Amino acid sequence: MKTDSREKLLADVDAYCQELRPIEELCYVEHRYNRETVELAKKHNLLGMPVPVQYGGRGADAVTYARALARIGREGTGVRTFFSGQTSIGQYPIMRFGNEDQHRRYLPASARGEIILAFGLTEPDAGSNPLEMTTTYRRDGDRFLLNGVKYLISNGGIADAVVAFGYPEGRSGKDRRMSAFIVDTRGATFEAEDLHAKPGMFTANTGMFQMTDHPVPAENLLSEEGNGFRVAMGTLVSGRLSVASGCLGVIEDCLAEALTYAKTRVQHGKEIAKHQLIQEHLAEIEMDRAGSDALVQRAAEAKAASDAAPGDARLAAEADFLVAEAKFFASNAAWDAADRAVQVFGGRGWSELYRVGRHLQDVRVCRIYEGTDEIMKLKIASALLGKEFAAFH
Repeated sequence: MKTDSREKLLADVDAYCQELRPIEELCYVEHRYNRETVELAKKHNLLGMPVPVQYGGRGADAVTYARALARIGREGTGVRTFFSGQTSIGQYPIMRFGNEDQHRRYLPASARGEIILAFGLTEPDAGSNPLEMTTTYRRDGDRFLLNGVKYLISNGGIADAVVAFGYPEGRSGKDRRMSAFIVDTRGATFEAEDLHAKPGMFTANTGMFQMTDHPVPAENLLSEEGNGFRVAMGTLVSGRLSVASGCLGVIEDCLAEALTYAKTRVQHGKEIAKHQLIQEHLAEIEMDRAGSDALVQRAAEAKAASDAAPGDARLAAEADFLVAEAKFFASNAAWDAADRAVQVFGGRGWSELYRVGRHLQDVRVCRIYEGTDEIMKLKIASALLGKEFAAFH
């Protein structure tokens, strides 16, 4: 990506964030979905940041996109989660695994905000292990019919199209031959429901949906039939980098808020920033930031190299490994940073009226979605030990 295009994109992201912030803060305390997240993103042309220019996007490389998501992450994990659902795990599998017809039908419209996207892998009884997935499909002439429930899906209640996964009816054992589909959500056979019982992320949409003999045209099969596991795993690398990047933004905002507050809050006759134990919290938050920044940058560079050579298995494996490290470290560092920032704020920190309290509520999910802490540790260890020592086969 050219330097001027990169700088223009990051400037647009910053302008978007500044305009969104007061609206986001109001929506959060009122516990309601923030519709302006999408509308202002349309205004600033941010709904297709890494989508190639020829399909209406901004053409951002992985490093630039990671920086953009870090800036967005300062505004809240809910805001960044929308972009992850739309782009990192929505547009990405279509860009990476789709054909030219699918590119033309879905990328320009989603970059304009006419189509909202989501990624439908998780089910009520299938989280870290997609082999437990029960969604099925069968061929019916020039279409497929899908049946199943997807759960805890970011953008799931507002999506116009979902990249969804299922197994052929009648599969047996540990058959990994799932398939991926671009599923349009129109029609009575697709029923979506918003999920509101969540401790945070109030301004973002989280949903579930049920497909009952839901028709999907044969041309919406994503990649080849039976190649869905590869599509899912490749997409999750993109999603994990977006989580890590957003967590870096959370840490940056927590540090800025804690520094400002510590310099102005007076207790025991002096600003609390002059108390050594407060300084310890600030120093630890800075170490969270510095470590996350370095790991996100390294992972983004590896992802950019892999994106430039999609057939290179070595580069793909390196990106997978480094992104897992970044995701694990940054999500835990963000949780630590938010917790410490709340401690600096004291009683005021334990309130949704303050940014650090909102970050603490929202960022906890980052240690779960797009790969739990436990799965990230296993991926990291497996990369170090070799495939013969993998915990799961």
